[in-house]
Amino acid sequence: MSVSEPGLPPSGRSMRERASELLTGALGSAILMIVLVSAMWAIEILDYVENNRLDRYGIVAHEPDGLPGIFFAPFLHAGFAHLMANSVPLLILGFVAAIRGIGRFLAASLIVILVSGMGVWLTSPPDTLTIGASGLVFGYFGFVVARGLFDRRALDIVLGVVVAVLYYSILWGALPTQPGVSWQGHLFGLIGGVIAAWLLRRRRAY
Repeated sequence: MSVSEPGLPPSGRSMRERASELLTGALGSAILMIVLVSAMWAIEILDYVENNRLDRYGIVAHEPDGLPGIFFAPFLHAGFAHLMANSVPLLILGFVAAIRGIGRFLAASLIVILVSGMGVWLTSPPDTLTIGASGLVFGYFGFVVARGLFDRRALDIVLGVVVAVLYYSILWGALPTQPGVSWQGHLFGLIGGVIAAWLLRRRRAY
């Protein structure tokens, strides 16, 4: 049995609830991304004080001892300019990725980190050290765009189209065109985002 407020049709109440859920999700997403990026800045300040000693905990390609760096590398950067370049797209794309649920966002982040990190470890030149959150940036891009395709919900489709239009140019970063830039991290981050969108898609009941 359903109960509706006097004078308020059920459809109106449903729209209000959806708007409230979306607003709550947006607020939680914004707080989460501000905390995450702030933590990266705190780590980079500590790294600067420690004469960049933390950078050695990144991903070292083909070295078994470099595997733990898969989980540390996204939070380390080669200086403040590197971190600044990642901060704005990370805030925006991470916010859009998390707006539909923090739990799904955290699961997607873990998938992206694992796929991107393993891709870097396996395909980068031997002994190459890779750090930076750009794998997450590309992963969130792939996740948001693919989520619209797989979930086929109006909001997700709109968000995916907007992100694709605004950030399509970053796809060039997934190609080996810039020396000193880990295109492997970009490419496998993007792949990880698409995989995450597929694995975490909302299945429809038939």
